[in-house]
Amino acid sequence: MTANTKWQPRTDKPKVVITDYDFGDVSVETEILESAGAEVIALQAKREEDLFKVAPHCAAMMNQYARIGQETILRMQHCEVIARYGVGVDIVDVGTATDKGILVTNVQNYCTEEVADHAISLWLTLARKLPDYDRATHAGVWQWQSGQPVYRLRGRTMGVVSLGKIGQAIVARAQAFGVNVIAYDPFLPPDVARQIGAELVDKAGLLARSDYILMQAPMTKDTHHFLSDTEFAAMKPGAILVNTGRGPTVDNKALYRALKEGHLAAAGLDDPEEEPAKRANWTPDDNPLFTLPNVLVTPHAAYYSEESIHAARVTAATQVAKVLTGQQPDYTVNADALNKATP
Repeated sequence: MTANTKWQPRTDKPKVVITDYDFGDVSVETEILESAGAEVIALQAKREEDLFKVAPHCAAMMNQYARIGQETILRMQHCEVIARYGVGVDIVDVGTATDKGILVTNVQNYCTEEVADHAISLWLTLARKLPDYDRATHAGVWQWQSGQPVYRLRGRTMGVVSLGKIGQAIVARAQAFGVNVIAYDPFLPPDVARQIGAELVDKAGLLARSDYILMQAPMTKDTHHFLSDTEFAAMKPGAILVNTGRGPTVDNKALYRALKEGHLAAAGLDDPEEEPAKRANWTPDDNPLFTLPNVLVTPHAAYYSEESIHAARVTAATQVAKVLTGQQPDYTVNADALNKATP
């Protein structure tokens, strides 16, 4: 069944609902899931309400950007698994799913190289003032002063927020440019940081010492607006911010003020705070950061390569196929909690 087709229960096969996708089609998923005996129902849900009608009948639900929240999950009567196409599960109400006995899976280790490359690309682009030079030369101005001031990277300090696999990959790349790396990650053992040549510091230390801050934080209640007015004021004048983690970890209104006032030099964001792909209607007019020439924004593309997209699709569908055929999935989010809840 294709996107936006009116849904009607048709068979006794387990129904797998794909809430939304921007891959062009769902042929990869369909091949895997139909081989497991399932029927695929592909939607393009932009509101959670779009899922209410299908929720009672599905055996599984897969989502890319659409939120699967409490209201949807409480309507589920036969669902065994909710599978996220990416790593983060902040758009799935994992707690309610666990209460309902529904397994939640995600896709891990599929885009580490891509995101780390993207973060370093944004950093180098801003630090070397490439957009300034590009605009100037296109306007007929041929002089090195077009990007002034540009500072040597070697010997300066990069602060990385969150040292998971992607954060560690960022560190390895950054060290090749001779920067000193410090990091904030309250969950990482200090010996792990030492092994990769990063110094663990507290948040205040990271803000005060960093010439560049690269954010790779997941979205949790504790990381929402991890950087806001107070934090930007505590950062070095002329610092550069790059965020390839979740958009809402950075307060965009506060960032606009810090950039407009000249306290920060530049920012590179892989996703603005409003996360356009999760909205039914969006325009850059909603966010004043899009008016600033020293802000680079990419459309949540850090994870993208042809290889990573294919891996995410195959892995997400495979998790569902395994659950529906009684096998153990590879990447579970709440399996431990479900096991503890089982008498």
